[in-house]
Amino acid sequence: MKICGLQYNGTWSDTHATEQLQPEMVQLVLVFGDRHLLQQPFIYDTLKLRFPIANIAMASTSGEIIHDEVQENTVLATAIQFESSSLQCHSTNIAAHADSFHAGKYLRSCFSSEGLQLLFILSDGTLVNGTELVEGLNDTASNDAVLMTGGLAGDGERFKETVTGLNALPVSGNIVVIGFYGHQLEVKGSAFGGWDEFGPLRTVTSSYKNILYEIDGRNALDLYKEYLGPFKAELPASALLFPLSVRVGQMPAVTRTILSIDEENHTMLFAGNIPEGSKVRLMKANFERLMEASESAAASVAVSNKEDNTLAIIVSCVGRKMILHKRTYEELHAARKILGHQTFITGFYSYGEISPFQNTPGSCGLQNQTMTITTLCEHSTSNH
Repeated sequence: MKICGLQYNGTWSDTHATEQLQPEMVQLVLVFGDRHLLQQPFIYDTLKLRFPIANIAMASTSGEIIHDEVQENTVLATAIQFESSSLQCHSTNIAAHADSFHAGKYLRSCFSSEGLQLLFILSDGTLVNGTELVEGLNDTASNDAVLMTGGLAGDGERFKETVTGLNALPVSGNIVVIGFYGHQLEVKGSAFGGWDEFGPLRTVTSSYKNILYEIDGRNALDLYKEYLGPFKAELPASALLFPLSVRVGQMPAVTRTILSIDEENHTMLFAGNIPEGSKVRLMKANFERLMEASESAAASVAVSNKEDNTLAIIVSCVGRKMILHKRTYEELHAARKILGHQTFITGFYSYGEISPFQNTPGSCGLQNQTMTITTLCEHSTSNH
């Protein structure tokens, strides 16, 4: 596997390469960048001209990641040339389906199972319900244990519109899924948060999808404000500092970020569903544990053979970026320290992360406020 990075910041420049690849043999280009730039036709046209047979998958971001650096208002493209592995790529628009669940179910049905190692998802981050999307992707009759990872596109800190695209200009509402095939591929994925839970465990007594009404029979927003104390004057921005831990039945707890509050109706809108009957606790940021989570995510996906070229795709939450602010680079440095300098790192800050919590293929979940890492390593056929 050969990998090359390109960056557009007024002009195009090659940034990093594992070894010289052949542009006409590149099968995949992952493109992460500022929404306004990605919607300019010359971005896609330039990449298609340089990599004529490649599948070009694009997603807008809330910050671009290249190795251990965070970029903004740029476009980063990662070109990948496999030795023996292959791809299937499919996309759809949410407008073509009854809901996000059925969109996910449809996309999962597009992929043959033989030799499938990884499904990587790039979804619209504003029109698609991420929880329902991954439920649809998980809803399959086959028993194949396929790793599924990815993320919801971002739009800086604007939260207005996100765009994704496959082999065309990116638009709102698109969901792109890339299937990686081949027995030479070693793939791993994991997500860690690093948040501290506090306060009593409570029960959601009234909600609808990602809208929360009541906890323990009390108005959820009023209860939330009690815990925030002086931070309640800074709502909704301060809500990023205090997400909710949500546990449904025996499933692992997930973190849910508050996107907005409705003072008139006393409701809270989350970046993921909050089912009735689920158990919730408040969470708060702990800078040291956020860094430890990055290290843990990297350690759990480190490949077994460091001599092979390895690609690491980091999808981290915009909420973490807003909290860490000038210290954002530290979580990337923490991951880089574990992954090693021979690993090629790309990625973006998202409106939601798709990953299993540990390296357990077969199902995925929508995460918030996590650092997720997917690693791909193609072991050379000459070594077998």
